[in-house]
Amino acid sequence: MAEPTDDQQRAPHLFKPGQSGNPAGRPKGSRNKLGEEFIAALHDDFQEHGVAAIQVVRAERPHEYLKVIAGILPRELKVTTESDLTDEQLIERIQRLDAVIRPFLSIEGEGGAGIGDQSATVTH
Repeated sequence: MAEPTDDQQRAPHLFKPGQSGNPAGRPKGSRNKLGEEFIAALHDDFQEHGVAAIQVVRAERPHEYLKVIAGILPRELKVTTESDLTDEQLIERIQRLDAVIRPFLSIEGEGGAGIGDQSATVTH
């Protein structure tokens, strides 16, 4: 018995390859216009109710609130740990931290507590 051809296997209601059910096609720009109108309406609604709506969802439906947050975050988040850094990168990071912290530390002999001085107190 001979193998059936593609035309014989295809259900009678399906179109043949290259044929369309709508030969005229979608009007140019119609999908974009719908999307633009939707975004504009959403923007207008958010301007009027946005912050209040977020607060209500956060309080009454925290699981939906978290879904929204998760939905806007990137799918992959690259986290670098110190173990991923080369020695040079780690030294550079320590030097930058030192430069930021140093102005807040008193040097021994200048009337303040020195680095590592257990008796130092912090006031706010």
